[in-house]
Amino acid sequence: MSTSELFFFIVNTAILVFAVVISISYLWLALMSSSALKKYIRNTRYVHFDSYVASPLAPKVSMIAPAYNEGLTVVENVKSLLALRYVNYEVIVINDGSKDDTIDKLIASFDMVRTHFYFEEKVACKPVRGVYRSKNPAYSNLWVVDKENGGKADALNAGINVANGEFVACIDVDCIIEPDAMLRMVKPMMEARKKRVIASGGVVRIANNCHIEDGRLKHVNLPENQLAMFQVVEYLRAFILGRMAWAKIDGLLLISGAFGLFDREVVIQAGGYDHKTVGEDMELVVRMRRMMHERKEPYSVTFIPDPLCWTEAPESKQILGRQRNRWTRGTIETLKFHKVMFFNPKFGLLGTLSYPYWFFFEWMAPLLEVTGLIYTIYLFAVGHINLAFFLLLLAMVYLFALNISLFAIYSDLKTYDLYKNKRDQWRMIKSALIEPFLFHPFVVFHAILGNRDFLTGKKAWGQMTRTGFGGPAKK
Repeated sequence: MSTSELFFFIVNTAILVFAVVISISYLWLALMSSSALKKYIRNTRYVHFDSYVASPLAPKVSMIAPAYNEGLTVVENVKSLLALRYVNYEVIVINDGSKDDTIDKLIASFDMVRTHFYFEEKVACKPVRGVYRSKNPAYSNLWVVDKENGGKADALNAGINVANGEFVACIDVDCIIEPDAMLRMVKPMMEARKKRVIASGGVVRIANNCHIEDGRLKHVNLPENQLAMFQVVEYLRAFILGRMAWAKIDGLLLISGAFGLFDREVVIQAGGYDHKTVGEDMELVVRMRRMMHERKEPYSVTFIPDPLCWTEAPESKQILGRQRNRWTRGTIETLKFHKVMFFNPKFGLLGTLSYPYWFFFEWMAPLLEVTGLIYTIYLFAVGHINLAFFLLLLAMVYLFALNISLFAIYSDLKTYDLYKNKRDQWRMIKSALIEPFLFHPFVVFHAILGNRDFLTGKKAWGQMTRTGFGGPAKK
């Protein structure tokens, strides 16, 4: 065998092995998710969550919502948080040095006045300028913290310092939370016996074009914007298939920053959110899990598949690109910070399966995909490709990816059936059909840019402009 033949053999074998392994992993995740969903629905079918509302044993939860230039939606979103069905909770809105009218709207809408409030700085954060509380008894559980701008991680740390709940729910203020969300999220914590539940994540859904009134979701609609439609299908895959499956084997590494519940004591012991990363949500979960493993303390991280949180998805390519760029940089930073876990049996399944999966199939996959594309173009140029076989293989890859998306859509319709309109269901299927050709290349491209920006040391989040719920769709 010549040197060139050996080279082609090695490269082709490596590509084949990677493709087979990632395909098997997706099938495994789909099967695990299906099993976990059935078990969850079976176990919660006859649970009376109303009993938790009146229970004197319900732990106190502090809901922390950072806000930076959220004047467009902040009042409606805070109303959503104040309408939760839970007996013992407080809402802490952190105005992170906003340059718009966020703090003014909060003060005016909720009759807030500045109050003397002392707190111990258990995790580092920028200086607090003032703490506000409402004169209206109806908003007695609402606090507004005005502080210098320090970014989302810093704002969350400020909220953790002010909070006095046993658990902290860290959310994006632009989200709409279902009224019974906290009841469902806190249930695993209350029922924990042998293992301490240190964190719980929930499903995040796309709220674009949904009917929102007084901070409550009145009617579920699919987005009219096609870019947001692609994200509906993507989120179904990520949450219903991916995270549900990883939670079943207690290997979950990521809880969405949009909505997550954490054991406050463990968060503080782990050092709070890290200001050095743009992926603070994933990094905190990995650091908490790493700390518990190193202490050899039994624990678990759970996931709730119910549609609990609704958020506004980007409708412009520019804003979506910034988001995916940031997600990539956050993933790389987290993997770098905790590289000691890579294939390390000391961390159990976390080190031998979860971390390697994120390394190869979340971070490396876009890089390998682009490399494979360049390699394919080269093979075409030198005449080393059988066109018929290549097209057949391409069709198989497309059908496999399509089936994964369709399975996610089917699982959602069978369990929660939020999109009852047949037209909406066909729109989701249509989006799944064309997503590999339009949306996926876009995401891969911005993941590559995220790798480039990580290497050049870029730390900026990038501006995330919002239209507000019910606002005009962007073109």
